[in-house]
Amino acid sequence: MHVIARMNVGGPAVEIAELMRGLDPQEIQQLLVTGYCDEDEVDFLETQAPDIEAVRIPGLGRAIRSTGDLRAFVRLVRAIREFEPDVVHTHTAKAGVLGRLAARVSGRKVSVVHTYHGHLLHGYFKPWKTRLLVHVERGLARITSQIVTVGMQVRRDLLNAGIGRDEQYVVIRSGVRIKQPPDSFVARQQLGLPQRVTTVALIGRLTKVKRPDRFIEVAANLVADNTEVFFVVAGGGEDEAEIMDAAVALQLPMTFLGWRSDIETVLAASDVIVLTSDNEGTPLSLIQAALVGIPAVATDVGSVSEVVVDGVTGLLCPPSSESIAEKLSMLIQDSQLRSKMGVEARKFAKENYEPRQFLESHRTVYERSSQARRG
Repeated sequence: MHVIARMNVGGPAVEIAELMRGLDPQEIQQLLVTGYCDEDEVDFLETQAPDIEAVRIPGLGRAIRSTGDLRAFVRLVRAIREFEPDVVHTHTAKAGVLGRLAARVSGRKVSVVHTYHGHLLHGYFKPWKTRLLVHVERGLARITSQIVTVGMQVRRDLLNAGIGRDEQYVVIRSGVRIKQPPDSFVARQQLGLPQRVTTVALIGRLTKVKRPDRFIEVAANLVADNTEVFFVVAGGGEDEAEIMDAAVALQLPMTFLGWRSDIETVLAASDVIVLTSDNEGTPLSLIQAALVGIPAVATDVGSVSEVVVDGVTGLLCPPSSESIAEKLSMLIQDSQLRSKMGVEARKFAKENYEPRQFLESHRTVYERSSQARRG
């Protein structure tokens, strides 16, 4: 049983969909239990995975509300008792709390696996809230059979915080697929973008930890230096209106596409992808861009350095607008360097983010957890 707060468009939803579609149902029976997306989010199941069935539990979404959370917890316990899984696999923070506790009190002998698709240790909360979170996660680790992380740095951060034991951890890189992208000219024509200018894309949630405000600062710096460049933002979130207003006020050459199901078209229209976050796991957008042959300029946070090989498949830099603008300027001005890094990026992504290995690694985790349960 997979338990996730909501299947909003993003890395966790993509990975769960890969597992639901990719694992042989004759070998592993799977059930997805999830909540509902917020109004400023796009539901992955509705837009990109209508073939995947899910049990929806009200109150299991992102918002934390005592009454709603309690009802969701009771429904989770009931779902575990009805489905009788060998393994409960929880994803994301809130579902990780409710799902693991529900498995513990369900009265069923069930193993628990939890995936950290990133973590909330940096850039999300005030210090006292982060300390409380760490204490909660330490306790939950004691009732978790195996802990999966999407990168080595995420694993190191969690262990350094005293969450879990070394032998509990398994690092499984994402398995990423992307549709065949259209020709660059066609893609720009479809999106209404200029043809003869270097295009820089930001793809993902427009929320504080992702620092879209920093992207605006980067764009303003480059425009002030008279750099010929056009900016594209694909995604949405609670900061979208604020960021759009800032772009208009500064008269930046920038367009906002909103959430797109055809991300391959956005990438085909782009020359460079940028990541401006303060905290990340392994960003799906950078892997997708690499598969299309697009180099990245990204902040060196979380496990980003495991996705972008600095100086080979893209450029890494400290989380500051000045540093990002400087690295971007290098790629904007050097088309040969962009092309070379794009080739290396595609090669690296195909070798390291292969769906078959992703599925096999999870099958091994489930088999090991089931054996421990029976033992």
